[in-house]
Amino acid sequence: MELIPAAMTLTTESTGTTATARSRWETEAQQRAARLEALLGDPLEPANPHGLRALFAADDRRTPPAETESLLAAEGLGAEFVPARYGGRLLRADLLARVLRPVFRRDLALGFGSGITSLFAAGPVWAAGTPAQRRHVAGLLLGGGRATVLHHELAHANALLRDEFTARTLPGGGYRLDGRKDVILNASRADAQVVYARTDPGRGPRSHTVLLLDPGQQPAAAVRHLPRVTTPGMRGALFSGLEFTDYTVPGEALVGTAGGGVALALRTFQVNHGLTCGLATAAAETVLRSAVRAATTGRTTPLARRWHKPLTGVFADILACDSMATVALRALSLLPDRAHLFAAAVTYVVPDLLRENLEELATVLGARGYEHDNPRYGALDKLMRDLPVAALGHAGTASCQAVIVPQLRGLAAHSWFAEEEPPPALFRQGAELPVLDYRLLGIAGGGDFMAASLAGCAARLAASRNAGGPLAALAELAGRFVTELRALREECRRLPAYGTTALTGPAVCVLSDRYSLVVAAAAVLGVWEGQDGTDPFLTEPAWAVLALSRFAQRLGIPVPDPPDGCQEHVLDELIRRYRTGRSCDLHAVPLAQ
Repeated sequence: MELIPAAMTLTTESTGTTATARSRWETEAQQRAARLEALLGDPLEPANPHGLRALFAADDRRTPPAETESLLAAEGLGAEFVPARYGGRLLRADLLARVLRPVFRRDLALGFGSGITSLFAAGPVWAAGTPAQRRHVAGLLLGGGRATVLHHELAHANALLRDEFTARTLPGGGYRLDGRKDVILNASRADAQVVYARTDPGRGPRSHTVLLLDPGQQPAAAVRHLPRVTTPGMRGALFSGLEFTDYTVPGEALVGTAGGGVALALRTFQVNHGLTCGLATAAAETVLRSAVRAATTGRTTPLARRWHKPLTGVFADILACDSMATVALRALSLLPDRAHLFAAAVTYVVPDLLRENLEELATVLGARGYEHDNPRYGALDKLMRDLPVAALGHAGTASCQAVIVPQLRGLAAHSWFAEEEPPPALFRQGAELPVLDYRLLGIAGGGDFMAASLAGCAARLAASRNAGGPLAALAELAGRFVTELRALREECRRLPAYGTTALTGPAVCVLSDRYSLVVAAAAVLGVWEGQDGTDPFLTEPAWAVLALSRFAQRLGIPVPDPPDGCQEHVLDELIRRYRTGRSCDLHAVPLAQ
């Protein structure tokens, strides 16, 4: 029987709820985020055991920040990763990202080591597990336990995704599991293991199977725990390895169907990667604030002009990254069968954007940015080391290209400039959306709702091209991205059919680069257009003009300089948020200080 907390008042159909409950979800998520922010305290306070000084020290010692992990466990963080129907608090992926932001603003490694990896492991169970498996994993996480995921090997993999396990079907049922992985997050302290095991030596879509294992039931002769490994980034997280030898796994460990592992990975990675992008953006906020601190501390005169462009540019990029991640996560609830394409594009764009942003902020921070024990400025050094581990390096890029490239020809022929726009609720904060249901997530087809949104928004803005000022500039930029989409359509129509050897190489990768930035621009335009006036700054077009101008420059699209006053307006907002202790994301929430 599925358990639902009475306080949630969730009702009716398989994923349906009352409108009253839906309207409360966002408020309740923000309240939980505010509570975490208050519990974690002022990140710059030297005596705060959960502040940046303590977290940096744990990173230097290469040990998890035990006191902060205990705080999060006592607060019931594991309930955030359990669907509400099983007694937890997971309703929507975008709301989960909001709850977790206070943790990730302080330390990316803390966020991965203390919790979110359990969601990544549990995802296949929520998507395809039996009722008994779901209840088991839910009870484990609600009780403060951890789950870990033993990934299959990916091409171009870093150590985290290298090597894999194999499972042979036994005549009487069950599997014989063998193999070794040296780098697994929380392998030594997980209460459940979700294994992507190779069950077919071929490279087809039925090559892997997912198994749910209980470490407490594993015979010592069949399982060997390998020594801890210290990675270049996330040094405080616990990475170690596992080796299975002739380990007999019962048939009831199977999650979903035999050979269904690749499809499960594609479905759940949409959630995992969207969350990673949104939460890595929260970590980058901390570095931006440290750069503003460096540029303004001790000054009685206006900010030096040489810092205007990097600070406003990164602020615009962070708002753009937050827009992309938020829209992708909301699409998982609103358009679950069609969200996979945009989720891949977001995962393709955001990590590279954040890496570029960190390099820009390094020019503002100078040598101070590499004072790894300095809580006021050292977040740059730590995030530059942690981000490649979180973003899965080149393997993440390759996996996104594998989703995007095969669809470009079909999209160009049948979807672009022919599809209807998505519902406005996709972009509107506070809009009522359905519960996230992993079972509904699609992995192929479904068209391209973000390209449709771009075309629709540009058409509505076209009348403002002669209005002058930032609004006219935004209309012009929107039109140029539509022109880029038309050019892409002509090129992609000429691509060979999927499955031919010609559909590879640098030229095709460039097409996926261009496509991803075009739909990234669509997310920015959609979020700007979806504003209800509650936030005057986001309602104004200045931030969107800067964000789209930077996207256009990355694409090589010639664009004029932003209108007079545009950069100054964005800079004033950034400094205002810094001085009043507000976050640099779409929500501008109060921060502990």
